Amino acid sequence: MPRPRTHDEALREKLLDRAGELISADGPKALSLRKLAADSGTSTTAVYSLFGSKPDLVNALYAEGFRRFGARLDAVELTGDAVTDLIRLGVAYRESALAEPHLYAIMFSRSVPGFEPNTEAGEVAEATLKPLTTVVRHAVSSGQFQDVAPELITVSLWGFVHGMVSLELSGRLPAGLSVADGYEKALRANASGWLAGAETGR
Repeated sequence: MPRPRTHDEALREKLLDRAGELISADGPKALSLRKLAADSGTSTTAVYSLFGSKPDLVNALYAEGFRRFGARLDAVELTGDAVTDLIRLGVAYRESALAEPHLYAIMFSRSVPGFEPNTEAGEVAEATLKPLTTVVRHAVSSGQFQDVAPELITVSLWGFVHGMVSLELSGRLPAGLSVADGYEKALRANASGWLAGAETGR
């Protein structure tokens, strides 16, 4: 009878989540493989077996964050109406960040000094923008949006959502302001500004 696999995907995800929590709470110096193993009820051997070195673990953490983030965006049902679809994607973006802020910090804040994702992890990260770029390119080509470079619109929309979510997670919003109350309205206003005919001065 074959021996059961103890270093499985469930343990891998458990270790990644705990690693992200340690870095998010106390900074990268808190990420000791021995502590990570102890907190997760396993051995350092298991950690090395699944990830290799500490830098490999951080790389896996970065890639895992984008995989989960990408899965949420891919699950958004698109309608063909650019503004509606961008609102839905923006909502999914925020939900992902709020659900797993420990991963969001690794993905976007470069919270581990000197860390650079390897080529594979970088490709995973880049692929997560595909739903957004698809909507924008279709909106431009179909005439829903202004005839400008889709990349400009994509970066503008991404920057807006990322800024809103980052301010919310960091607690840097003005006192008494709840993003949840007006988030979709803000998304609609931002996306609608790119509609054909909405150009300023025309």
